[in-house]
Amino acid sequence: MKLTANLSLMYTEMPFLQRFKAASNDGFSAVEIQFPYDTPIDQIQQALRDNNLRCVLINVPAGDLMQGGEGLAAVPAKMAEYAAAMVECLAYARALKVSCVNVLPGRCNDENKRVFYLDTFKKNLVKTADSLAPFGITTTFEAINTRDMPNFLIHSAQQMADIVTELNHPAIKAQFDVYHMSLMGCDVCRFIDQNADKIGHIQFADIPNRGEPGSGKLDFPHIFRCIETSGYKGWVGAEYRPTIRTSQTLQWKRDLAAAVALCS
Repeated sequence: MKLTANLSLMYTEMPFLQRFKAASNDGFSAVEIQFPYDTPIDQIQQALRDNNLRCVLINVPAGDLMQGGEGLAAVPAKMAEYAAAMVECLAYARALKVSCVNVLPGRCNDENKRVFYLDTFKKNLVKTADSLAPFGITTTFEAINTRDMPNFLIHSAQQMADIVTELNHPAIKAQFDVYHMSLMGCDVCRFIDQNADKIGHIQFADIPNRGEPGSGKLDFPHIFRCIETSGYKGWVGAEYRPTIRTSQTLQWKRDLAAAVALCS
C-alpha cells in the first residue's frame, strides 16, 4: 500500500516546513497538503528534495469554505473566483508534480438552489480536469460528512460514484475518505471493492473524532486488507488529527508493514 502523510493535519506540533523531515524520518515516502498556498513554491520544493519525498495531492483553494462559507467550486456567482483559484492551483500542482488535485464541492445553504449548485460544480470539475489532464494530473472531488460540514453539497459515496459515471471524464475520479464516509453510514469496504476504478485517492482517519487508527471505532486491519484486495492502485493518505505527538501514533503503520511482510 502506498502511504502518504497529510502535513496539514499531522505533525502540527512543529512548524510546517519541519513536518517534511518528520514524515520522512517516520518512513513516509510521500506527503499531501490540503492548502499549500501560504508557503512559497520553492520552499516546498526544497523541503521535498531535502527529505526525498514527493507531494502527491493538494486541494484547489476553497475560498471561505473552511470559515463556514459555501466555498467556491459550486457557487454560480463565484465562477470567476474559482477560475482564479485554479490558476493559482495549477502553478503549485505543476511545480510540485502532484498526482492529484482535489476539488472541495462546498456547501449549498439553500436547498432550492441545490440543482444550480450541482450544475455549476460539474462544469467547474470538467474545466479543472481539462486544465490538469495535459500534465498527467488526475482531478478528484470529495464527499464530506454533514456533521462536520452541514449542508455540504456532496456527502455520500454514491453521489460521488454517480457523478464520476455521469461525467465519464478519463481524468475525473472520486476522493474517498474513510472517516467522512463512515460517519455517513457507508459500508466502506463494500464501496471500495465495487468502485475501485472510480477512486483516484483514498484518505483515512478513525471515527468519531478523526484520530489515528485505533483511537476510535473502525477496524483498520480489515479496511486496509479491503483496500489491498480491491484492485485500487493509488495512494492512501493518513489524514487524521493525532491524539498525541504524531510520531507516537504510528503503531497502525508498523502493524501494516508487518502484515505485508508476512504475506510477501
